[in-house]
Amino acid sequence: MQKQNENEQKHYLQRYLSLAPVLAVVAVSVAFTTWAIFNYFFPDLLFHPMP
Repeated sequence: MQKQNENEQKHYLQRYLSLAPVLAVVAVSVAFTTWAIFNYFFPDLLFHPMP
């Protein structure tokens, strides 16, 4: 009984993690984080002009 319940929970977890909205949120988060880190090290010259 317990083993079958664990298998069902793993199945539901796998099904949840494969949903498109979850993957979209992860993809947008990774893209924004990459963009923010890139702009931190290489700021836009419009706001930080070279002397």
